[in-house]
Amino acid sequence: MFGSFLFDMMALGALGIGSQWVAWKLKLPAIVVMSVAGLLVGPVFGLINPQEGLGSFFTPIISIAVAIILFEGSLNLDFREIRGFSKPVGRIVTAGAFLAWILGSLAAHFVAGLSWEVAFVIGGLFIVTGPTVILPLLRQARLKPRVAAVLKWEGIVVDPFGALLALFAFQIIRFLGGDLTGGGILVFFAASLFAGVLGWFFGWMLGRAFERDQVPEFLKSPVLFAAVLFVFVLSNEVMDETGLLAVTVMGMTMANMHLSSIEDIRHFKENVSVLLVSYIFVMLTASLHVDTLLGIFNPRIIAFVLATLFLVRPLSIWLSTIGTDLTNRERTLISWIAPRGIVALTVSGYFASILLEHGYADAELLTALTFALVFGTVLVHGFTLGPLAKKLNLVASDSSGVLVVGGGLFSANFAKALKDDGKPAAIMDDTWHDLSEARRLGVDVLTGDVLSEQVDYRFDLTPYQYMLAMTHMDLYNAHVSSDFAHDLGQDSVYRAGLRGDPKRYGVEGVRLVRSPGRFLFEPALPVAVLDARIRAGHVIRKTPITERYTYTQYLRERDESPVLLYILRKDGGIDLYSPGKEIGAEAGDTVISLAPPDKTVDKVKERIEGAGAGKVTANRREIERKLTNGGTGAGPKAPLPGPAPDSALK
Repeated sequence: MFGSFLFDMMALGALGIGSQWVAWKLKLPAIVVMSVAGLLVGPVFGLINPQEGLGSFFTPIISIAVAIILFEGSLNLDFREIRGFSKPVGRIVTAGAFLAWILGSLAAHFVAGLSWEVAFVIGGLFIVTGPTVILPLLRQARLKPRVAAVLKWEGIVVDPFGALLALFAFQIIRFLGGDLTGGGILVFFAASLFAGVLGWFFGWMLGRAFERDQVPEFLKSPVLFAAVLFVFVLSNEVMDETGLLAVTVMGMTMANMHLSSIEDIRHFKENVSVLLVSYIFVMLTASLHVDTLLGIFNPRIIAFVLATLFLVRPLSIWLSTIGTDLTNRERTLISWIAPRGIVALTVSGYFASILLEHGYADAELLTALTFALVFGTVLVHGFTLGPLAKKLNLVASDSSGVLVVGGGLFSANFAKALKDDGKPAAIMDDTWHDLSEARRLGVDVLTGDVLSEQVDYRFDLTPYQYMLAMTHMDLYNAHVSSDFAHDLGQDSVYRAGLRGDPKRYGVEGVRLVRSPGRFLFEPALPVAVLDARIRAGHVIRKTPITERYTYTQYLRERDESPVLLYILRKDGGIDLYSPGKEIGAEAGDTVISLAPPDKTVDKVKERIEGAGAGKVTANRREIERKLTNGGTGAGPKAPLPGPAPDSALK
């Protein structure tokens, strides 16, 4: 209906980003929403056809987008992450990929009815999963670290090898058919080796240049962007589809150089990647023809998708992981989850065209077959990963872990208290200096921006049930609450008290108040005030609740100076205080608060003195000694001397 280049680009961007937002809002896999949007504006209503509107730019745009997305994903493949379970990862990306190729090719021939030649080409391509589909699913499912890492590494590493395997199968077909000599096969292997060396060389060279400050900060991201395009195009000029291998090796090289400036680079690349993913999914689905769409319902294609889901993937994983330390439950989950994504869609179109050119008429089915597999696996795996993981007990345990966003004095002491209570606790901040106190206290620290998409790649956030936004910036805290309330739930996201009247922010002030997530502690004080209290000598105290010293008595006797932080339950869970939140404690629980040390000491001394001089024995001296060394809180009103129920954490 509309055909101008500019209109198509505008429409694709609006639909892609809009679909990303809808997916985030409804907690749906983004690829599903983007695919539906593309189908509606393309083959269903015929509003746009990107392949016709973009003309000769259509294929290059998609190819470059895939290269950048793969490079971004490979920037996070740090080998330190798989220490201790590198064996199952290695098996899956080698033996598992080979088995998936053979089994998938057999299924394509016997089930989908494709010729042997076309079956082996498409079987190689379908071993891919892809970071654009697997990473969002992992974030939503909150899997245990080891299973999540295996799936992530497979998704990123196997992607370029799927395209290469399909290309290798095509070269073998040409060789067997007499169109290619044995030297042509050697050229293929030489070109693949060249791509790997090229990627390594440019990754190493740029990494060294960045570390030696030979490239200014404002040019690092543009230089890297240009280098990725150069490596990808040069490798593809030598032999088609080897560019994906080159950019993947380049990213892995830089990831394992542990560059100090890699954060800014990742931030730039992720923004580009999100935009490109949004574009190309809509581009691909909107370009489908109605006949291709109807072809998805071909009984043979449906049978092939089912065979891939229930036979090819499970067999390849179970056989390749024999002898590894993966448990049966882990192998079951990994063998089920393999959503296909961008690489499968884009590269299948390339091979469909060249196979048709070489006289393989059944290659016409490849587009419909690929789309059916991509859409089917994303839909099925997207909605079954979470329930299956829970059934297999592979969801990160509800250990009440806490991730504090924002470093500082109070944040460090608060996280230390949680850690001493046996809770997973970490502090994330994008400034290394602000994490100095946390490092001194032995608290786990994460350097980065929690709002960055790279959080999914770089950090395992599954141990943390609670997200506490405690930076000095009210608006940033509101953004963190808004982003993570959908993933963790509004009852698990908290933010520090505001520094002043929200009205002074105008419209933003309304967002501050209405943003999801509760305010922290009782009373909800700004982080600056909490830091000031730590500097003034306030300490975090534990007050056990017993049968004799009830929670009601504790609340009645406390003054207004302590800040109530959380209750440590006797079963190990925690409940954070928040204004307006009804919270109680019973015998066996412990109340954690931030209180001045002197007032507690004075109150206990007064009670001891009020009990009479005759009763002040060695117990009193012992109490005073303990209070002076560690500090305690208010105990029961009973005049019996004895250790007060509080102990300070310093």
